[in-house]
Amino acid sequence: MGFWSDFKAKRALKSATKQYQLEYADWQRDVEIFKDIEAAFELAVKGEDSVPNNTVQKDGEIILWQGQGQFHETGRTPGRYQGSSQGFSIPLVGGIRYRVGAQRGTFVPGEEVQAYKEVGQVLLTTERLLFNGQMNTKEWAFAKWNGASTTADESDYIFHVSNRQKTSGILFGPRQGREFNRFLAQAINCAEEGVDVVLKSVRTQLKELAEDEPKPPTLASIESARVAKLEIEAPKN
Repeated sequence: MGFWSDFKAKRALKSATKQYQLEYADWQRDVEIFKDIEAAFELAVKGEDSVPNNTVQKDGEIILWQGQGQFHETGRTPGRYQGSSQGFSIPLVGGIRYRVGAQRGTFVPGEEVQAYKEVGQVLLTTERLLFNGQMNTKEWAFAKWNGASTTADESDYIFHVSNRQKTSGILFGPRQGREFNRFLAQAINCAEEGVDVVLKSVRTQLKELAEDEPKPPTLASIESARVAKLEIEAPKN
């Protein structure tokens, strides 16, 4: 391998190694999370909560996960008049005048946005998602669940339920948001299929994760990938 080819190969290896380190960290974090999920559902099979709490639970309801998040819900920015104003002034004393104004035109309501409020306790159970704060409390029942959306880093969530017109959600830190994402999926599955089915599924997922452990790149693997790419891109006669 010539100097230039060797230089490019080493640069490619350095880039691939950085990507591998990111992928490995995500993989390792998912393994940790799914082990925590497994432990939570092993307790749920016994009818036990995974975390201590003071929540008033429904019959048969089990707490699966607890964390901290910031509640937000749909609100509006201040409205405004679109048009001009007119008015006149009234003389008072000492050369002071008082202006009387009037707005004319069309009132434009503010835009709908997610208004971020207080930070509080977030709980996932076998039946619902709960937020408990000093000023706000909210629940999203899985029986009325229509879906959810999240940001690319899995930190911010908006939830949709059939009994509520306005959307609302919770903001987490990126690390806890990833954990919440995985627990939320299993909690919803639990509400639909039951604790035993989810526990079996989680154990299968752990086996698949072990098989999918990212492998560190080598110069040989980089060269092999480069040759394969050239073969794919080569014109066919």
